[in-house]
Amino acid sequence: MTIETPRAAATIEEVAAAAGVSRSTVSRVVNGSTAVSPAALEAVQRAIAELSYVPNRAARSLASRATMAIALVVPEDTTRFFGDPFFAAVVSGINARLSRSDYVLNLIIASDDPRDKTAAYVRSGAVDGAIVVSHHTSDTFIDRIATSVPVVYGGRPVRARENDYYVDVDNTAGAYDATKYLIDKGFRRIAHISGPVSMPAGIDRLAGFRSALADAGMVPVAVEDGNFTADGGSAAMARILESAASFDALFIASDLMARGALAVLGRAGIRVPTDVAIIGFDDSPVATAVQPNLTTVRQPSHQQGQQMAEVLLRLLAGGTPEHVTVLDTELVVRASA
Repeated sequence: MTIETPRAAATIEEVAAAAGVSRSTVSRVVNGSTAVSPAALEAVQRAIAELSYVPNRAARSLASRATMAIALVVPEDTTRFFGDPFFAAVVSGINARLSRSDYVLNLIIASDDPRDKTAAYVRSGAVDGAIVVSHHTSDTFIDRIATSVPVVYGGRPVRARENDYYVDVDNTAGAYDATKYLIDKGFRRIAHISGPVSMPAGIDRLAGFRSALADAGMVPVAVEDGNFTADGGSAAMARILESAASFDALFIASDLMARGALAVLGRAGIRVPTDVAIIGFDDSPVATAVQPNLTTVRQPSHQQGQQMAEVLLRLLAGGTPEHVTVLDTELVVRASA
């Protein structure tokens, strides 16, 4: 009887020789880098398949002291995180990009961290880098994270520093376009339900709203903070109604808040869009789940997640990505305005 000797596992050097490229090119392909030509990528992938090469992640991590893990830090409570479709879209985008690399994603929901557990965990060397989404002015622990690992922010940081990296959507332009659309449709008494002014997205959308009105020689009839939640939108809408402000249109800074506002208007017998026009922001699944379907500002949340992951991977690979990436928004017209 003949006993076959198992073939030794292929090495990265063998893959490089078979593909006709350098060892570093194979390493870049294995780690999901985009800094590889299409021809080299195809050659390396073919050699990996032919040789059944399996990257030795443990050995690489030990040699480089890398954990091959990235933290997604979300300074919100669990109800907010799991209830807002924005986060699902962003996480989906991040995961789509990381799936082409060796990195795994660790989710940290940290709305209240008096013992500084989040910063301590990240600074302990448990992860190689962090993506921070939905941060507030009160989230000071983020500053301590940023001193220990590379960080990419989802949205403009609350306290911007010269060397920060962030991927944002053009919240100001999106809000401006939504408000101008209402003005161009002939509405003259426009109210706003804003996000919290402790968050850059809330600040920027409010600024875009005010700017569009100012350019038309108008002022808002009411502005109330809805905290980017459905319950907050309901409460803000109730306050506007209680104030007896006369309004014929509303720009609401998130679809979730618009859903809450629609419920309050319906109970008050105010018809949308017959009596009041409404525009939301996000173009989340909420926009087409409510009646009437929302005219809203589409923000590319999935793309934002992908781009944040891309920037962080390039940083971890020693690259020099752009510090600031701003993605365009788009007004989607439906039945509510």
